[in-house]
Amino acid sequence: MTRNFKTLDDIGEVRGKRVLVREDLNVPMADGEVTDATRLKATMATVTELADAGAKVVVLAHFGRPKGQRNPEMSLAIVTKPYEAVLGRPVRFIDFDGAGDAIAMMQPGDIAVLENTRFFAGEEKNDPALAEEWAKLGDFYVNDAFSAAHRAHVSTEGLAHRLPAFAGRAMQAELDALDAALGDPKRPVAAVVGGAKVSSKLDVLKNLVGQVDHLIIGGGMANTFLAARGVDVGKSLCEHDLTDTAEAIMDAADTSGCTVHLPYDVVVAKEFRANPETRTINVHEVAADEMILDIGPAATEALADVLKTCHTLVWNGPLGAFETPPFDAATVTLAKTAAALTKEGSLTSVAGGGDTVAALNQAGVADEFSFVSTAGGAFLEWMEGKELPGVAALID
Repeated sequence: MTRNFKTLDDIGEVRGKRVLVREDLNVPMADGEVTDATRLKATMATVTELADAGAKVVVLAHFGRPKGQRNPEMSLAIVTKPYEAVLGRPVRFIDFDGAGDAIAMMQPGDIAVLENTRFFAGEEKNDPALAEEWAKLGDFYVNDAFSAAHRAHVSTEGLAHRLPAFAGRAMQAELDALDAALGDPKRPVAAVVGGAKVSSKLDVLKNLVGQVDHLIIGGGMANTFLAARGVDVGKSLCEHDLTDTAEAIMDAADTSGCTVHLPYDVVVAKEFRANPETRTINVHEVAADEMILDIGPAATEALADVLKTCHTLVWNGPLGAFETPPFDAATVTLAKTAAALTKEGSLTSVAGGGDTVAALNQAGVADEFSFVSTAGGAFLEWMEGKELPGVAALID
């Protein structure tokens, strides 16, 4: 793989040097406790590698949406102790007032967290003056927060133009995985795109039909495509005003040689709740008072057969209403197929997005995919084919 960005392998001697590291410490909290430390754990490889090499590691991050105002409830000071527990080493908290002096007093190998970058109005505006000011605090800049890479902020983009810039280990792993999935993938390539609404994934679908060989559409958005094909979807979630758009996407797929897969058998119910009375039927048999809530077993098996012919898979969104049993069946079954193919080495599987991670965890296979991205908006924008400012700034 040819990389067009520098990594920690290229940074050289850092002992005693000040390294500004952009991480994602925006963790969920309740009653002063971190309820999910996934993002903190994701920073460990980069932060500990730099600290072990003798750098003064200064972590930049945002927390919540303080809108350019100081808000004690959104101070990163409250994350410092949980972060220490995850890293297994001391972490000091530094306010921006007097930050230069505080960083100068750090010893090689010390780790510090700077105050919430979003306490400054200039951060989200990518203010050049603020970027110049913050650049004085470091000798090197490392971006390790892919989840914030779709934002052109001072801490994600501006600093990369003012200091020698490198990708951290988590960022490197993410970019390598994304390149393997859509940059320079091994074909055939399949994409699973699910979710409630076509409107939320329009740009994704439009981009993918020109990139992949098989596009598998699930979730509520499949109903809009079925309706575009003349199927009566009863009282299913469906954006009837977007059937022309769905038709245009299918036409574009035909032109580029991409096969669109829609379910031909479905699981329906008259009410949306856990374990209602259901029917598994052909899509043309949906009654007026029924709603499609999952893909049927025959269609799921056919999709599994499609994956067996592919070498690369990109997955974003569930196939059915997976949070409500029994409408997780198709998602779980297909996810297990993808995991098994990945394990035997025939498939490179990359998944991302909040619902997707939850669905793969529910299927018990999140650890068995080649790569699972916890980035939401950034992963979606990458699937849309958009340039991510935080990534573009790292490219030589």
